[in-house]
Amino acid sequence: MDPISFTDQTITIEADLVAKGLHLDPEALRMALRDGTVTRTVEKGEGDDAGRYRVTFFAPERRLRLLFTAEGQILQSSSVAYRRRGLPAVRG
Repeated sequence: MDPISFTDQTITIEADLVAKGLHLDPEALRMALRDGTVTRTVEKGEGDDAGRYRVTFFAPERRLRLLFTAEGQILQSSSVAYRRRGLPAVRG
């Protein structure tokens, strides 16, 4: 299986690829996606970026961003460590 594939209107990305970028094992990734600990956004390119997609996965301490073509060719991949901050306290 290719790391990224398209079926109808669905993008499938191999769990191993995402897990590696988020520094998780694949089963922990599956559980985190199910319980909402890991979230994702999908963006479809327009204009000069038509035919490209960007999927960003957010884990509590890491972000993985994949930029790829409609054929599934990965153009760019970046993984960054960060810490989510809570909302500031309300003063009143």
